[in-house]
Parts: sequence; structure tokens; C-alpha cells
Amino acid sequence: MNQHFEAVKDRLNIDEDELDLILTKATVGGEIQDGHEPDEWITNRFLPNTVLISKNDYAQMCINALKILSNVAATDYGSSRQRDMGQLWGDMTRGYLGEIAFLKFMEKWDVKASLGHEKGAIEKYLPMDIHEVRFNGEKPRQPKLNISVKTTKWNGIWLDIPGDQFNHSDIHVFVKVGVGRDHLFAFFKEISVFRDKILKIGEEVGSLSKAESAQLFEALPSFKPVPAYIVGFVPKNISYGDLTYGGKKGRKNYTINSWNGPIKTGDLEQIKQREEVGGKVTFEGIGEFSHDQGYLFNTGNLLWKKEEWDKVISCL
Repeated sequence: MNQHFEAVKDRLNIDEDELDLILTKATVGGEIQDGHEPDEWITNRFLPNTVLISKNDYAQMCINALKILSNVAATDYGSSRQRDMGQLWGDMTRGYLGEIAFLKFMEKWDVKASLGHEKGAIEKYLPMDIHEVRFNGEKPRQPKLNISVKTTKWNGIWLDIPGDQFNHSDIHVFVKVGVGRDHLFAFFKEISVFRDKILKIGEEVGSLSKAESAQLFEALPSFKPVPAYIVGFVPKNISYGDLTYGGKKGRKNYTINSWNGPIKTGDLEQIKQREEVGGKVTFEGIGEFSHDQGYLFNTGNLLWKKEEWDKVISCL
């Protein structure tokens, strides 16, 4: 592990396995090109575009998600899979963490912004996650661009924009946040929900001894500032071609690892015929999506350079 890797681990408080996952997905997603060293990607792209989300930021997003939880459908977009309220709360909190990470990222340009997390129908907020901006010396105002922020975990490599959502926003931002399935538990441990409430009740009703209670508490994940990587963005106002894919053909199947534009019904069948695939056509890391209509981008096709962000900020 070289000094660049050690610096990342120390700065973001992540372990070697987590860093390995980040590097692997950056390679699979096309951010680290063949023949390029990971050091270059870490120095030029990853670290400059990564922020840390504090406990207070996390608490704010967690409560904001709770406030509108009852107004959000429990099914995943485009599927019938039901999520219970706890899972939905965790998923919404993770999505909001991506949004506040983007706000912290914008502060590099001395832009202060606010989010639209008021209670109400979720459809109202789909086109525009950034509801107000304030530049130095100016009063707060609505942004001149509609910016949508989509959040995933470290293992995500696809910015997937289903249906007609792509046309409702001017800029689509993709953020990876370093949280797993247990992030709510870690936060509850941090604010003593377990020690002072749940485990204490367990002791009072005789389900736990003090030793067992202490052991359970220590086994729970601990909260730490959450690293968030602003991977990049795609604008609406440029022309995207059809079937802009790349991939690799195996003995029987074809795996798509690159896409840069619209996806529609019948595209995978066209690829199957074009590439003379006898088996299946699937997507790297995910297999298939729950829809076949919208826009799709792998992380390697996102815009991310400072001069590209400069143009976005100048139009806000």
C-alpha cells in the first residue's frame, strides 16, 4: 500500500477493504483507464471531489427524511418490491446525505445552498434538489438551473435516470457515499439510543445481563464522519447518441460496462444481434435494471473536471 493509499485511508477514516472496493469500482466504471495508475485518479479526481459529512449534517438529513417518510411510496421506482419503514428511512437518509455532500462541495466556489426537504409530495422535489443558492454579497435566490442529485453506495457504477426524469432537470449529479446498511444503527449508537433506551429496557425486563448488554453495545457499528465522493454530472442540453455502449463478449454472454445516453425498449436485443450473442446481454455489476426506458451513464462517462464544474456554477 503506497503513500497515496495511506493518505486516503487516514483522511477519510476508511480501512483497506473499503479502499479496495472504491478502486475496484472506479476501474470497472471506467474512471481509471487501462494503462493509468490509481494514484493519478486519487490525486486528480477522487480526493478533490470528496467531502466529509459530520454527525450534525447526518442528524439533519436523518430527521429531514423522517419528516416526509409518510409521504413516500414504499415501493422501489419501477418495481413492486416493498420496503418496510425502517429500510425506507435508511434509504432516504442515504439519498439526502448525497445531497448535503453536494452542498458542501459547492462551498469550494463560495456558494451556499439549501435543500427542499419540506413535507409534501415527493414528486414535487424530483426535478430540483437544490432549492436556493447564495453567492457572496447576494441575497438567497432560486438557482437558474434545476439540479438533481442521485446517490449510491461505493459499489455503484451506473447513473440510472428512469422514465422521463432526465428531461425534468438541467444537471444530473452522481454522488457515492461511504455508508452501508448499518448506518442508522451507528448513528443511534452515537446518540445513546441503544445504551440508554433499548439495552437498558432489555436489562430491566430480564432479557439481558449487564455483561450481555455491554457486549451487544460494543458489537454495534460506531458512527464516524461519512466520506462522500461527488463522482460527476451529466447535462441535459447536449446531444446524446443511441446505443452508445461498450462491453466485453464472453464465450456465451455479453456484459455492458459503458453507456452514455438514452436507453429504450429493444436496445439490448439490438446489441445481442449486433454482437452475435448466443446467451444474455447484461450490465456490469447489476445484471439488469428494473426498467428499459430512460437515460444511463457509467461513472467513466460523467463530467467531473474543475473547469466543467466552473461552467455549471457560473450558470447557477
